[in-house]
Amino acid sequence: MDFELVILIVMLGVFALSVFTFKIPAGMALMLASVAGALAGGEGIPVRHLVEGGFGFLEAILIIATAMIFMKVMEATGALGTISYAMIKSLYRYPTILIIVITIFVMFPGMLTGLSSACILTTGALVIPGLLAMGMPRLAAGSLIAMAAVFGEVAPPISIPVMIIGGGVDMPYIGFAKPLFLASFPIAVLTAVFYRFKYLGKFKIEEVLPKLQAPVYRKHGIKLFIPLIFVIAYLILEQNAVPYLPHLGVPLVFIIGAVMGLGSGEKFNFIHVSRNAVRNAMPVMAILVGVGMFLQILTLTGVRGYLAVNALALPVGFKYVAALIMPLFGSAYGSASVIGVPLVYVFIGKNVIVLTSALALLASLGDLMPPPSLLFAYSAQMIDEKNHFNILKKSLLPIAASVLVALAIIVFANDLGRLLF
Repeated sequence: MDFELVILIVMLGVFALSVFTFKIPAGMALMLASVAGALAGGEGIPVRHLVEGGFGFLEAILIIATAMIFMKVMEATGALGTISYAMIKSLYRYPTILIIVITIFVMFPGMLTGLSSACILTTGALVIPGLLAMGMPRLAAGSLIAMAAVFGEVAPPISIPVMIIGGGVDMPYIGFAKPLFLASFPIAVLTAVFYRFKYLGKFKIEEVLPKLQAPVYRKHGIKLFIPLIFVIAYLILEQNAVPYLPHLGVPLVFIIGAVMGLGSGEKFNFIHVSRNAVRNAMPVMAILVGVGMFLQILTLTGVRGYLAVNALALPVGFKYVAALIMPLFGSAYGSASVIGVPLVYVFIGKNVIVLTSALALLASLGDLMPPPSLLFAYSAQMIDEKNHFNILKKSLLPIAASVLVALAIIVFANDLGRLLF
């Protein structure tokens, strides 16, 4: 057995043992696996490499922290609640369109933060009362917002799983908007339509509106949405490299937007809201630190090069089996780093941008998988469901459909690449 393969098995074994047996958080498990890999490779405990790897995804960590602060500020000002109220009140006559818009609304925080949990903790929490009041069964409502959270994590402009895979193969985060849109929005719309016709019947709007967060638009006017408009517009303009527009960077744009929220709507304690936002994002940021260490040790010990060379010799059928394993990893970020990076080499010859977008969808489904089933655990809290695996059962068909979409994108990656670019 090759020495590099032994190191990889040791690292994966320590990670699996830490997460599944000792219930250690995924971020810490990745760090322990990195140390174990370095020891197995005869490198001792390379502090410099561990620290350097830990800072490998600093930009993504800053984006997550600042974006979470911004979304929590928008929630505190009443902007998100007002949008939710107006959305349901204006579209209740068209339930199919309403459910699609609700799904995209739930996806929105994930699109800005790259965090699936942000979708459930902010917009998901706002729409759950409305979905239940409209007559959607509790488990179905919890399932819908969990699936929307996955699609939001994949959708542009910010996709952390793609950033992780790109960091592992030295690929810049450029040109992913169209492929990520293809990997997220069509299946999100199909999922919304499925839930609409299977679980949503007739409802009375008079019974729904009182259960929603009261709108505050009349009290504050258009200034309520100025921070939101600024952030979205600036991110779009910055990505399109508009001449003479100062390049602020995504984290600074979010911070400016959050500060603008101080006078835009309802009063709130900025320090308290920011502290809660960072606390909610801390587990994911710890995972990114661990992912950075893990990739650094893979490179240091030669495992990364070993995977790149040997991946080319894999049979075609096994390549797709390996792709199917991604969601079973139980964590989007762990799956993206440990399995996603080698799979880019496995499918070499395919359009790498389209391929990576499909792998991001498969990786993001990992946030739904047991044993942690993180998103289902969050959505279970929203609907007062004690056993979150009941929500998983409701989601099996949308999950299977998402896997098939990802595999189809991988198969036709080159054709789609020519079409999109």
